[in-house]
Amino acid sequence: EPPVADRQQAGSTEKAKGADEQQSAAEKPEEKPDEKPKVKKVEAEVFPDAKDAELLNQTAAEPGSWRTQAAESNKETNERTNPSSTVPAASHSWKLCDVDAGADYIPCLDNVEAIRKLRSDKHYEHRERHCPEEAPTCLVPLPSGYRSPIRWPESRDQIWYSNVPHTKLVEYKGHQNWVNVSGEHLVFPGGGTQFKRGALHYIDFIQEAKKDVAWGKRTRVVLDVGCGVASFGGYLFDRDVLTMSFAPKDEHEAQVQFALERGIPAISAVMGTKRLPFPGGVFDAVHCARCRVPWHIEGGKLLLELNRLLRPGGYFVWSATPVYQKLPEDVEIWEAMSVLTRSMCWNLVNKVKDRVNRVGAAIFQKPMDNRCYDRRSAANPPLCGESDNPDAAWNVSLQSCMHRLPRDPTMRGLRWPEEWPLRVERPPYWLKSSETGVYGKPAPEDFQADYEHWKRVISNSYMEGLGIDWSSVRNVMDMKAVYGGFAAALRNMKVWVMNVVPIDSPDTLPIIYERGLFGLYHDWCESFSTYPRSYDLVHANHLFSKIKKR
Repeated sequence: EPPVADRQQAGSTEKAKGADEQQSAAEKPEEKPDEKPKVKKVEAEVFPDAKDAELLNQTAAEPGSWRTQAAESNKETNERTNPSSTVPAASHSWKLCDVDAGADYIPCLDNVEAIRKLRSDKHYEHRERHCPEEAPTCLVPLPSGYRSPIRWPESRDQIWYSNVPHTKLVEYKGHQNWVNVSGEHLVFPGGGTQFKRGALHYIDFIQEAKKDVAWGKRTRVVLDVGCGVASFGGYLFDRDVLTMSFAPKDEHEAQVQFALERGIPAISAVMGTKRLPFPGGVFDAVHCARCRVPWHIEGGKLLLELNRLLRPGGYFVWSATPVYQKLPEDVEIWEAMSVLTRSMCWNLVNKVKDRVNRVGAAIFQKPMDNRCYDRRSAANPPLCGESDNPDAAWNVSLQSCMHRLPRDPTMRGLRWPEEWPLRVERPPYWLKSSETGVYGKPAPEDFQADYEHWKRVISNSYMEGLGIDWSSVRNVMDMKAVYGGFAAALRNMKVWVMNVVPIDSPDTLPIIYERGLFGLYHDWCESFSTYPRSYDLVHANHLFSKIKKR
């Protein structure tokens, strides 16, 4: 990696390259030989003219006004050293990857050599990222009989078996209404361990248990821990809620791959020894339905990670057997969780049973201020040190502590965002005009200019001028999202966008969450934690010109 000082330069002086730098990859419909290609007249304003060029020219006027995730995380952990590697010469003779994972190969999760050298897997170290020293330069093969995916919304209910030819989860969970095989299809009845009678009933059950949850208004961005095939997140789309679902690549074969093939957002991740790749205090709610995470052990270290991620005033919805069953082990876990959550100042706002699904849920709320922290008789769990940055998340080890909540009324986290959809349109209240934005304007103006830019480019060019069949696009990734303007401009389409903020770019990911969108941090010199064939469209704007030397 470059020196830390170099990576801290929030505004790299990239020159605008116009259309060459607007890169978009997607499947294009075939043209019939006897048809003349349709020519669409593109408006001159599709790509900014000279007066708008600053939108493509990241030149923050004040060095250091925008921190990078790499710099933030470096303060929490030792800086990694990447071995030097040469860029392969241009060639078209790529080989297929010769690995045990075959068509499901994820380089940083299937590094068998590194996993074998681990001293322990007690904390799921073997499910965490272990990237190869040299990035693989091979192509992942398609599974035999692969077909173009079924389109959304039909894909939520069924997918082609040949695209994800795994049956282990059917054998494990078929009786719980997760997934079944039906001819050429894998069928998803919309159930799960905790909602065998359907996800929508369960979603409304949570709403009834706590009216303030207000799906799609107050609660817009949700984290679903141990998501299974992500039916919870898939049906929350009906309530205008965006859900970041995650589960490890484990013995529940291909659960995240099933989710992505269905058109539901999901990533492969595990609650192990490292922080999840999200900033602090950004999720409106966190959900766990039988997610098999031992929240109560080791001082509550894993629950404290959820506390880091949960917005002040946000809800944790826990639906598991300790909530509603009376077996000795369940009672013991519930008592331990009750003690832990009280010591964390979480308020149990309701504990209810769903008689239709015959399950229950406990709903806890994180405090909005520090008063409870200051009143605690024992500092256990302790408060984190002042130097511990809750937003530092890239390769940072978990800590058994809680971060103080903001006191300054102009800081992020002191007020709840505006209701959806207003929050996507307006700059967050904590973006100050006295601060310089990524593109050099005062931050609120910068935010608005970026949004107007992407609405114009998408409307005038991407929708019709590039030959993209948008009816076949569901899963979208923006590899360098900045303020999330690209995703915001697509919000009325039947797509979802994974916004990625590179670790050496200005850390704007909290802004993306504040406007009701989601994403994560990533280092593009490593593979992404997702299955092959996850995305229908990948968008890169001023990315490759920045990282090509690396």
